Amino acid sequence: MLRIIEKIKDKGYLLADGATGTNLFDMGLESGYPPELWNLEHPDRVRSNHESFLQAGSDILLTNSFGANEFRLSLHGDEDRVDEINFEAAEIAKKSAKNTKKEVFIAGSIGPTGEIIEPLGDLSKDKAKDAFLRQSLALKAGGVDFIWIETMSSEEEMEAALLGAQETNLPIICSYSFDTHGRSMMGLEPAKLTDLTASFSPSVFGYGANCGIGASELIGSLICFKSYKPDENMILVAKANCGIPEFRGDKITYNGTPEMMAQYARYAIDMGAKIIGGCCGTTHVHIRAMSESLKNYSPSSQATDVDKIISDLGSMTEGNKNMINSYINPESSKVGTKRRRKRRRTL
Repeated sequence: MLRIIEKIKDKGYLLADGATGTNLFDMGLESGYPPELWNLEHPDRVRSNHESFLQAGSDILLTNSFGANEFRLSLHGDEDRVDEINFEAAEIAKKSAKNTKKEVFIAGSIGPTGEIIEPLGDLSKDKAKDAFLRQSLALKAGGVDFIWIETMSSEEEMEAALLGAQETNLPIICSYSFDTHGRSMMGLEPAKLTDLTASFSPSVFGYGANCGIGASELIGSLICFKSYKPDENMILVAKANCGIPEFRGDKITYNGTPEMMAQYARYAIDMGAKIIGGCCGTTHVHIRAMSESLKNYSPSSQATDVDKIISDLGSMTEGNKNMINSYINPESSKVGTKRRRKRRRTL
């Protein structure tokens, strides 16, 4: 059994960290500049961000490597530094955890290429897979415990990333980013990710949702995962944005309070998530509130109350409400009926 699975069984859940980019902006990162280059230029600031989350209660750190693939780095002329940047990202995270007494897991963060995979785009799946493999190998060399493929919206790109990461023989978590209608930017619903990960088991040990629109919408996606989940051995993960982004002057801020994120963490536990964290806008203050709220918390087994979730966490689009209904009540939904029939053909 994986050590991280053993730890989850002992504690009941693990708390991931919060935002990387938005917190580094507060440390001086300029808009448009790749935060991954700070692994080489300002490792002390990257490490400070990691340490703030550990002090707040995080059990898992994601490396500062989200956009450190050759395609994204090529926009800044740094495509030849993939290995160095990812290796240092892992090293910094590991060093951040050295002074803490608790067990900390380091997740190698891998995000999208920024390109569109064939047949809709020009990037071949093989080239994408090679890019993800290169990034994964560098993160492994730096000492990560597992790979976390995040914020994907395309099935083709997720599959390419899984194929690349799988060659490292490291365990893998993967997450889609779902938007206002409960689907990814490329139109995929939660069932698509669930079915895809099943084909990569046991390399993939967990999946779920991250980023997206806000905490309320992400909990909606978790409801769908919980309703559809076919494999109880898979870990469900949640890493929501800290509320909704808002412009204040020339800066983007997030309206989620520590109290709201604490309530989100409890809802995530209620929906079956075993790894809970925050994404864009989430600071160590929010993570501390989440950590405190989960201590001694017993998950609720009551029926899902979407209206209460909205009241506590913020608005939810009708599209996401409809998606939830199609998972909870598939008999009354054309979408749910179609999905159920498709699963019967594939099982």
